[in-house]
Amino acid sequence: MPKTALRPSPPPLEANDVAIVGGGTVLWFVAFLVLLPFHGTLAAQGRGDWQWICLAGAGLGLIGLWYCRARRAAIARDRAAADDASAAGGPERETNGQSPTNG
Repeated sequence: MPKTALRPSPPPLEANDVAIVGGGTVLWFVAFLVLLPFHGTLAAQGRGDWQWICLAGAGLGLIGLWYCRARRAAIARDRAAADDASAAGGPERETNGQSPTNG
């Protein structure tokens, strides 16, 4: 069976990561607030850690929000630097990590 030629990788999909992570963080915190009045009942049934799991999810979501915002800012800085380099007549950058001569 003959080998087919390798195709270039498609560009990464753009998504609003901050909104997605923010929505998940809000849902975890709402779940914590909903379970808070039932702490005694849940603890009596051996499920007293559920609310703390929700609070931990909200805390990790806040870390995720920080990461997504920092990532978004880094991507914007990289694009601005690439635009400045191309406007100045500098070498073009490949988005898939390959140089134009490597194929």
